[in-house]
Amino acid sequence: MLQKRLFINGVETPVFAPAKSTLAEVLREQLHLTGTKVGCGQGQCGACSVILNGKVVRSCITKMSRVPEKSYITTIEGIGAPGNLHPLQKAWALYGAAQCGFCSPGFIVSAKGLLDENDTPTRADVRNWFQKHRNACRCTGYKPLVDAVMAAAEVLRGDAPEESLEFKMPEDGRIWGSKYPRPTAEAKVTGTLDYGADLGLKLPDDTLCLALVQAEVNHANILSIDTSKAETMPGVHAVLTAKDVKGKNRIFGLVQSPYHKGDGWERPIISDTKVFQYGDVLAVVCASTYEEANAAAKEVAVELEMLPAYMSAPEAMADDAIEIHPGTPNVYFTQPLIKGDETAPVFERDDVVVAQGDFVTSRQPHMPIEPDVSFGYMGEDELLHIHSKSIAVHLHAFMIAEGIGLTPDKIAMASNPMGGTFGYKLSPTSEALVGAAVLVTGRPCFLRYNYHQQMTYTGKRSPFHISARMAADKSTGRILALEHDYAVDHGPYCEMASVLTGRGIQFIGAGYDIPNIRGMGRTVCTNHAWGAAFRGFGGVQSYFVGETLVEDLAEALGQDPLEFRYANCYREGSTTPTGATPDVIALPQLLDALRPKYKEAKARTARNSTEKIKKGVGIAVGVYGAGADGMDTAEVFIQYDPDNGVTLGCSWEDHGQGADIGAVGTTHEALRPMGIPVEKIRFSWPDSSKQPPAGPAGASRSQVVVGSALRAACTAMLETLKKADGGFMTYDEAVAAEKPTRFEGTYSSQGSACDPDTGLGDPFVNCMYTIYMAEVSVEVATGKVKVDRVSCVADLGAINNRLAVDGQIYGCIAQGIGLALSEDFEDIKKHSTMIGGGFPYIESIPDDMEIEYFENNLREHGPFGASGAGEGPMVNPHMSVINAIHDACGARIYRLPATPERVLEAIRKAQ
Repeated sequence: MLQKRLFINGVETPVFAPAKSTLAEVLREQLHLTGTKVGCGQGQCGACSVILNGKVVRSCITKMSRVPEKSYITTIEGIGAPGNLHPLQKAWALYGAAQCGFCSPGFIVSAKGLLDENDTPTRADVRNWFQKHRNACRCTGYKPLVDAVMAAAEVLRGDAPEESLEFKMPEDGRIWGSKYPRPTAEAKVTGTLDYGADLGLKLPDDTLCLALVQAEVNHANILSIDTSKAETMPGVHAVLTAKDVKGKNRIFGLVQSPYHKGDGWERPIISDTKVFQYGDVLAVVCASTYEEANAAAKEVAVELEMLPAYMSAPEAMADDAIEIHPGTPNVYFTQPLIKGDETAPVFERDDVVVAQGDFVTSRQPHMPIEPDVSFGYMGEDELLHIHSKSIAVHLHAFMIAEGIGLTPDKIAMASNPMGGTFGYKLSPTSEALVGAAVLVTGRPCFLRYNYHQQMTYTGKRSPFHISARMAADKSTGRILALEHDYAVDHGPYCEMASVLTGRGIQFIGAGYDIPNIRGMGRTVCTNHAWGAAFRGFGGVQSYFVGETLVEDLAEALGQDPLEFRYANCYREGSTTPTGATPDVIALPQLLDALRPKYKEAKARTARNSTEKIKKGVGIAVGVYGAGADGMDTAEVFIQYDPDNGVTLGCSWEDHGQGADIGAVGTTHEALRPMGIPVEKIRFSWPDSSKQPPAGPAGASRSQVVVGSALRAACTAMLETLKKADGGFMTYDEAVAAEKPTRFEGTYSSQGSACDPDTGLGDPFVNCMYTIYMAEVSVEVATGKVKVDRVSCVADLGAINNRLAVDGQIYGCIAQGIGLALSEDFEDIKKHSTMIGGGFPYIESIPDDMEIEYFENNLREHGPFGASGAGEGPMVNPHMSVINAIHDACGARIYRLPATPERVLEAIRKAQ
């Protein structure tokens, strides 16, 4: 223990702490300054940044023993507070730099450190500063952050008035289509929004902290688990194994198709008979403190019998492979596609050219800045309350209920404010573990993953192994046929496996009118990381194939890649790969808009290319559905409040994509006749016990489906409260007239699921359309690739909030560049940190990014003509980079990511 006198945010503060404690622990846990967030805990994300004696440091790796006596420390709380924001905080809100917001306090503190040293930075200075200080963001693509710093710097220098950092409401009061800041922005930029770990510090004193005992092998039979020593360790209340789980001890994998060969109950809550993957939970220690729980976890003895580990789909499909789940074949689901005439004769004709290849996509890790966190307790209402990063509160209650011995109506699943998930939280991760612990111990329980657990236990993007070929007519240049055969490596658990496998038939070749297609997709059980939802679910893998083959056909025909796409893209009379009619015809217009930019880029790269640094331009078309396959439904309500505002009762989970502004913006537009001020429209955090089921925040469905339900509720409110003179009742008038003050809204989309035998169907009645153009530099001697510029033209229907949608696209560009060049989770030991996993920091992402929207194709199925925005822009940016590499140096990449070694090998093959 040591004692130090520190000056924290200007206040002299005595501190007593163990020398080995970190500064972050002291700030958060002892001084309750929870604005300082801890993400990776390894000094790789910068979320914990504070200013120590004038220098920006990462407090999660700064030991108290190294903090000098009488140090001056500034945290986010010392920069500005709600109602009294610093110009940096105002700029962060105005420029949309706080999306999920988890990294925002660390970035703002870091930016304050920069501006204290240099009040006239260039954009390059800002980017270099954030790179040097390891400030990482997964949501924004960094551009809005630099915009915010530059704008704040102008104000701090006196070159611009502080009013320039405030949103100016349009004269008509309409925020739909504007850059109105997110309702949660102020709380995010001041560090006052409590995320899961912050809430965990506010739980009662009798809360038990949980630690996991996890498998460090990929496949084994469990012979014994000895918890006796751990149970005697200080502070330990209980050590749970599979025998202690009160229910079925399984998480339901949502199996519905009769063609699925498993029963969906493969994933154990706590492993009982087998280890199926690295990271599987073998025991859970419940102790008084986090440190005591972790110490005891190390004393649990596990005896295993090793089994063959199948770490890829081809290995698990081999003839001599054993069944990973006995009784269920490793290939447990198949989905054919039969469209048009037989394709084989087309490929044999002399008048066609053929492009073909074998492709492998990567096991991309989600790498959120905030690791997984959950807590639970038994409420006075006799419900089991579980708070987590869930983006599917009703669905998760259903998926874990039988496993922990309850019915879904006895579980209140709530979403905390959360750092981005990018889809991994469409699966339950820690919820069932916390729920089981609460039921066994009878006490509140809290579980937070460290970053190693985040990387090794949560799901990843499932790799596709694909063989495909495409044929085009030599004389007309029209695409005639497509064949593909692919295997989805989905890890050992089947959640969403059939949906993901179906995405291949829906999106390989999407965007183009291809009359004849034969395809087959299969889902394969392996022992690598289980497959979870990830932004651009299945589309990312599909466009790696389609956009490569289209590019190669254009080259074989001697045609310009843009013009070849223009000739073959969807038009009136075209059909999608599954035989549906496109919801709108958007692509010709987008390609027309891109053409002059493309010609300029081609001239620029040709002019600046050298023998050592080759420059190239690549484009990629993307189409993706906004909604779940087939019919998709949502239920919501709005409550008229005594102050004549409204509270929104919709379980629209917010994991950074902007549920707050999505719900508020839609409701404000729908209730404009009543003139309710936007600040009186209140977003509420999802809770399955308080709100009807609106469905998960995935599949880019929320703006379309939940937004349409909100519009229906608003319509009911307007109709009910309208007065004879054309005005509307106040709350008091409505109560006096005995009118309802709660209004229900429902919506169902009318798609048709794809046929399990042919693959034909119309699963998405509302789609998103994007085209990206990337410019890259390739260092020929090393294979290193730098992305110089990215442009996007997009048709996402009507734009609800331009700031939020800009942020979605910038974030997709950054994640697409990571997917293309660096991100992977193939080597568990090597790739289990942010740096090891290939996380793209700011200097890996270009500052030169532009977006152009087209809003003339209003969607019939979407509120006020809107489509989605979260996933459509993710399916193809990586392919603009991959195609630009090919344009630069002739290197064709068939396996992601395009690491320098793979690019160098491809250059040599091309030569």
